[in-house]
Amino acid sequence: MWPDDPPRAVESALSALLSKLRKLLGPGRLEGRHELRLVLPDHAWIDTEIAAAAIHRAESAIGSFDWPDAWVAARIAQHIALRPFLAGDSTPWIEERRRSLEGIHLRALEFAAQASLEIGATEIATAERTARTLVRLAPFRESGYRYLMQALDARHNRAEALQVYEHLRCLLRDELGISPSPATQVLHRHLLT
Repeated sequence: MWPDDPPRAVESALSALLSKLRKLLGPGRLEGRHELRLVLPDHAWIDTEIAAAAIHRAESAIGSFDWPDAWVAARIAQHIALRPFLAGDSTPWIEERRRSLEGIHLRALEFAAQASLEIGATEIATAERTARTLVRLAPFRESGYRYLMQALDARHNRAEALQVYEHLRCLLRDELGISPSPATQVLHRHLLT
């Protein structure tokens, strides 16, 4: 609660906060004295849990080639994980949760781009936007470049798709001294033929 500047009387301050919280939540919602337990109603909706469940659903749907369900679940996870988690606060557990949500967000972008490409038609534009966001947020994550290259190719813009590959190749060479992964190189060769 007070990682940097605890009050002099920590127990009294905590007791006062818990008293206010009990009053705010109503009777029976905060149980215990030394070990507290928050009792939520059955219909409670916890966004971070929904995001984790949605990313799992998207991954399962991709595994069974159910592209529409993968798209919906990925987009749910994407939009929830994008929201700031306890903005303005910083403690180790908050930072850990933020990192977890960032990972969910990046995976959701990957899954949404893949599902959009597989659905095709008007979702190709969604795949391109999603892949561009993924490249911007995680510039060393090659999947974003591959999805972007595929989306551009699907929109009959092979030249730009090849430019995306060249940008990635130079970035990896200059920053890390490595070449793109075999999967990315295979896609590049496909675009060249």
